[in-house]
Amino acid sequence: MNHPTWRTVILSPHFDDAALSLAGLIPGLPGPVAVVTVFGGAPAAHHPVSWWDSTCGFSTPREAHRARLAEDARACLLLGAHQLVLDHPDGPYGDGAEPTGIDRLLAALPRDAAVLVPVGSNQPDHQRVRDRALAVRAALGAPPPLLYADLPYTGHLPEWGTDEADRALARSPMCGLAYQDLLRTHRTTVRHHLRLTDAQWAAKREAVLCHASQLAPLAADHGSLLARTGPLRAELVWSLEVRG
Repeated sequence: MNHPTWRTVILSPHFDDAALSLAGLIPGLPGPVAVVTVFGGAPAAHHPVSWWDSTCGFSTPREAHRARLAEDARACLLLGAHQLVLDHPDGPYGDGAEPTGIDRLLAALPRDAAVLVPVGSNQPDHQRVRDRALAVRAALGAPPPLLYADLPYTGHLPEWGTDEADRALARSPMCGLAYQDLLRTHRTTVRHHLRLTDAQWAAKREAVLCHASQLAPLAADHGSLLARTGPLRAELVWSLEVRG
């Protein structure tokens, strides 16, 4: 795997995570940009449909996968990003194996390429992606990846979208535990804190709407998901430094 022209690579655990968490920032990141869905592999035919996919209206796992793949392609096109999908199946359809496709991807990148990984808030698959990327970058002798806040999870902080968001996440028992775990081994510095303008919000909303198959269940869990003042209204990215 060799993609030497990519200057920014975003590891998105699932098909909607990059759009939900970073659609406002992606157009301004150094390009070319690649959005890499880690758990984007096709499910094996023998699996029954998962609870989540059934709730989203699908009858079979492969029907859900085909729809999500097409949704992601549309979102990436709108965001001006290259779509790349690793072959690890999503959680309900996987075997619990480590997402080793991350290793090959990161080893093929230039040392100075920017890699963005999720904090891991309230989602075990997100934390697996984060921890794997941290370990691989360290083994390669490359700088740590950048860290992005997982939305909509972190967007439920009362301080979200304010200058207090970073400090609030560092003490929140609701959605900050993964961030607090990381702080034991790394120092963080806010690199981007975007409060979306009306124009940025409109563009983000269009990209998020591409992932239509999951929006109704997400809204059931996260309330006013698509409201201008909802959890997606701000985006936060940190740089990392390993503690000595």
